[in-house]
Amino acid sequence: MLNKVLIANRGEIALRILRACRELGIQTVAVHSTADRDLKHVRLADESVCIGGPKSHESYLNIPALIAAAEVTDAMAIHPGYGFLSENADFAERVEQSGFIFIGPTADNIRLMGDKVTAKATMRQAKVPCVPGSEGALGEDPEENLRLGREIGYPVIIKAAGGGGGRGMRVVHTEAALLHAIDMTRSEAQAAFNNPEVYMEKFLEHPRHIEVQVLCDTHGNALYLGERDCSMQRRHQKIIEEAPAPGVTAEQRAKIGAVCVEACRQMGYRGAGTFEFLYENGQFYFIEMNTRLQVEHTITEMITGIDLVKQQLRIAAGLPLEFTQEQIQLNGHAIECRINAEDPATFIPSPGKITNLHMPGGLGVRIDSHIYNGYSVPPHYDSMIGKLITHAESRDLAIRRMAGALDEMMIDGIKTNIPLHRELMRDTAFIAGGTDIHYLHHKLGLTG
Repeated sequence: MLNKVLIANRGEIALRILRACRELGIQTVAVHSTADRDLKHVRLADESVCIGGPKSHESYLNIPALIAAAEVTDAMAIHPGYGFLSENADFAERVEQSGFIFIGPTADNIRLMGDKVTAKATMRQAKVPCVPGSEGALGEDPEENLRLGREIGYPVIIKAAGGGGGRGMRVVHTEAALLHAIDMTRSEAQAAFNNPEVYMEKFLEHPRHIEVQVLCDTHGNALYLGERDCSMQRRHQKIIEEAPAPGVTAEQRAKIGAVCVEACRQMGYRGAGTFEFLYENGQFYFIEMNTRLQVEHTITEMITGIDLVKQQLRIAAGLPLEFTQEQIQLNGHAIECRINAEDPATFIPSPGKITNLHMPGGLGVRIDSHIYNGYSVPPHYDSMIGKLITHAESRDLAIRRMAGALDEMMIDGIKTNIPLHRELMRDTAFIAGGTDIHYLHHKLGLTG
């Protein structure tokens, strides 16, 4: 087993990693910016190192500072968490070249899946179902691009090959708008991702967002741990996730899970990963693979009883998976609400000091959060300050349990999106299950 792990992240995921390390008897090193010296995991870690100023590029994105912190503390491995450098192939490579273990996939895995064009090509080769579209990046011939648009059928969506997080995409409803949309997306892709390549695919009008969790060790073992429904989104950002996905049958789950596992074997994948699909009319269409731990890993843990962070640590230590596919059972239903420090009406971030805090509890209620009474939420990072998770034997009870937990939850001094979650737990369409990725967008009256 690893003897000391540097946690190259902050907030709730850093605390989550620390807890898993403690249970495995692994010492921890917390790195932090000057704005984060009072974070909970910094106080609890065996050692801590300040790596720079409050801005991300000065600290959590500062690769030389992270490597230096690992060197001075004699850490054995580095866990990137999610966000920041977690899907940065250059960082993974630098970690390994510097003599440390990167707790995640190989740099080659990350590069392969980080480019959406090569990712889709790889998935097609592995027989993973993909959205109909261009076989690769679009060329410069306008007539060929117009022909391709007609062949796919409108509406289509133009996506940046290096994009992600809902950025670098544009929906096109008519042929007359296609060429301009391609040019605009190329320009934005170059500016945002330093990669002007774009591709085209069919725009599904009422899809759900369903993802499959996989685990792969370094001994050739690979398995899937069910699926999650992440369709409740605002501007492509997930708000609520649940597992298993309503309406997905055991047969569908087994079929798509087996396809994902086979793709992992063909890639030589290592660690935890997530295959993301659009799901419409009973069909799965691959959109991307996340080569890291997901924010919503918690709900998979609740229905399988498997600690995904511990599994990441074991895999990084070279140990085989502790279970087989046949041993994995899905029990009950779990829901996660992302708690953000933001205005629930305008979604403008709301940093500041928490003056009063009460967290809910009870059977089947889990809180993953780094905040505490008197903690000041800094303005420099993502607005998520915690995750509220409920688990029950049925979806209906999990929803009622979540509604009750949200009613109990109290965070004063800053604004949060708790009122929106309370409303959604009583929303008839959500309660019925199966809302598509556009539902919340329309419910909130958003445009664009």
